[in-house]
Amino acid sequence: MATCGIADVGSNTMRLSIYQYDENTFKPLLNKKEMAGLAGYVKEGALSAEGIQVACKVLAGFRSILENLGIHEFHAFATASLRNISNTEEALDAIRSATGVSVVVVTGAEEAALSYQGALHGVPGSGESGLLADIGGGSTELVVYEKGVIRSGRSLPMGSLTLYTKFVSGLFPTLEESKAIRQYVREELERAGTGEPPCRHIQGVGGTIRAVGKLCADLNGPRPGMPITAQEVRDLYRLLKKGDKGTLRQILRSAPDRVHTILPGLIILNSVIKCYGAETVSVCPQGVREGYLLKYVMGKEAPHVQTG
Repeated sequence: MATCGIADVGSNTMRLSIYQYDENTFKPLLNKKEMAGLAGYVKEGALSAEGIQVACKVLAGFRSILENLGIHEFHAFATASLRNISNTEEALDAIRSATGVSVVVVTGAEEAALSYQGALHGVPGSGESGLLADIGGGSTELVVYEKGVIRSGRSLPMGSLTLYTKFVSGLFPTLEESKAIRQYVREELERAGTGEPPCRHIQGVGGTIRAVGKLCADLNGPRPGMPITAQEVRDLYRLLKKGDKGTLRQILRSAPDRVHTILPGLIILNSVIKCYGAETVSVCPQGVREGYLLKYVMGKEAPHVQTG
């Protein structure tokens, strides 16, 4: 089996995953996460020199890890972090010059397809109908699927960190800030034409949904293999939106790295649940990195997209 490293340059986190793989299977060996927060370095639509330097430092660290392990195959891709800025090429050139790493920027539509491919690879019941929701730091991907066919795939330019940066003045959003976030998310969903057909179940990908899973397990007790109900997600938001010391303690206990972004992320998730009429949410351990591995490293055919 061969071994490779894949780096995901996200708006909130940058992650390195190391896999063993052959033609048909793969095995994760190591995951490392850095809370780079690149979306917070975007000024007037451009990623600042400081933000580029942060990306370079993290990628250089990832490359050093691989070299120390004797792994020579390294792939790096970026999503909304470098896609939704005005100086994408400048940032890519600076990263390549400083680190020797060539980062591939995936489109929103491709990110949605890769998230679907990675999340549902080998998952029982993935041939049924449902919605895949990938709530990241800088964008949200929504994929409606049925019997292995993608009926629609959309990438919305909103994520937990970008909403925090755009609307929130303190650690937690105020009531007025929460109202503004809900309105903004609702308008983005309406603009994208989402919500049809209804999807009873959501396969959830991304840091926000993983954090929601941890918080719900902490509050309601772990239920391995069981989905989270839509009511549990609503109850969690009602509990955390108080923004008091109890909220802080709860988040720090279960998802400390999401302390400032969990509430904006929860607003996105609740809005998606309402929009699609979903009843349950499952937390997928796999996602866009596994999709990238399957398509671009292992050469697996991407899921078919229904047209017309």
